[in-house]
Amino acid sequence: MKSKIFLIASSSIVWGLMAILAMPAFAEEKSSVGLQTAYEREFAFLAAQSKILDKRLKELDEKFVADEASAQSEINNYEDQLLAKRSKSERLDTILFETERTLQERQGDKEFFQNTISQSENTLKKYEGAIGGELDLESLKDKEKLETIFSNATTVLTSLASVTKGQGEFFLTDGTKVGGNIIKVGNIAAYGISDSGSGMLAPAGDGKYKLWPEPSSDSAKAIDAGLELPLTKIFLFESIEKDITPQVEKTALEVVESGGSIAWAIVALGMLAILLCLVRVYFLKSSSTSTDKLTQEVSHLVSEKKIDEAIEVCKKKKGSIARIVGATIRNLDRDRDHLEDIVSENILHETSALDRFGTFILVIAAVSPLLGLLGTVTGMIATFDIITEFGTGDPKLLSGGIAIALVTTELGLIVAIPILLIGNVLSGWSERIKHDMERSALRITNVYENACLAERNGLTERNNS
Repeated sequence: MKSKIFLIASSSIVWGLMAILAMPAFAEEKSSVGLQTAYEREFAFLAAQSKILDKRLKELDEKFVADEASAQSEINNYEDQLLAKRSKSERLDTILFETERTLQERQGDKEFFQNTISQSENTLKKYEGAIGGELDLESLKDKEKLETIFSNATTVLTSLASVTKGQGEFFLTDGTKVGGNIIKVGNIAAYGISDSGSGMLAPAGDGKYKLWPEPSSDSAKAIDAGLELPLTKIFLFESIEKDITPQVEKTALEVVESGGSIAWAIVALGMLAILLCLVRVYFLKSSSTSTDKLTQEVSHLVSEKKIDEAIEVCKKKKGSIARIVGATIRNLDRDRDHLEDIVSENILHETSALDRFGTFILVIAAVSPLLGLLGTVTGMIATFDIITEFGTGDPKLLSGGIAIALVTTELGLIVAIPILLIGNVLSGWSERIKHDMERSALRITNVYENACLAERNGLTERNNS
């Protein structure tokens, strides 16, 4: 709109300029009209035109403002309507979502109700004798079905919570089928009483009973006679549909066999380690005599310069300490440094016998748990191979690999722990024997030097006197 006003104003100015340019010709024709008057007329004309244009421009501006306000009002109105529509749409979406969720919940409740009815019917069919006939829920409404189920369930629970007695058949421990009285303690235990045998009953599968091997005839007969015992033996079970067999404890040989070849390798290493420990105990015991008694006896002879008698005493004794003491006595006449070298050499010679099999025993103690770990890995690999081939439906298929994994680990620790303890104890015993050797040799040397010093002092005193 402003561009139109600008064009109108421009055209007016152009016409005014053309009129000004035409004024000279107009002056020649009308010489009586002065130039000043022409200019004033033209100025007045232009001023009038300007006022007209200003007025028109103002009208157009006012119209533009009014149109703009009207358009903005319409826009605001449309925006309000749009927000109202959106709000209504969101409310409708929320209502639709809640409706769909409620519908799904009701469908789920309906399915749950139907499943509950079906499970209840299947469960109650097992106790048709307690409820007095066959259960028929097809012709009943939902409310009537619930009432019937709860009524029959109450009857069944009351029946199962009581002790009943009746005629029946059960199997003896040798598999013989006999007839007699069966006392049912609810639905969790039973006793059988017959001339051939009495006692606690356990499920034999398919709703049958069998006599449990543990002696309990006193409890069964007391219950049958209505007596009370201070202690009543009872076998509790969940269902009589599945056979329950007594658990037989495995022997040590069966446990090792379940671990496979690695378990046998661990057992062989354990037996070898025990044998080596016994051999080493024998060597250490033969190498260690009564150290204090021998040292005291020999020291007394050495102090009296009875060297030959002291050597004979050491020869009569057995063991590393006796040999070290004998070697020390034979070299007492040498200087102290040389004597210490001789003693150290003999101790090193005896060390090889004292340390015999010690390292190998500790190696077995370290290797045994590693073999157990190897058996664990091997068992797990076998288990996963079975799972890959047959799945996890039958746990018995997985028991072999799991047995290898657990038994080998157990055997590895059983072998390693005591062997490690025994090996370290024997190593400590060996070190103590070496220490006794050094102490005895040092004591004999000191006694001999003191005897020599006393003898020299005695000679000096006699010479001085």
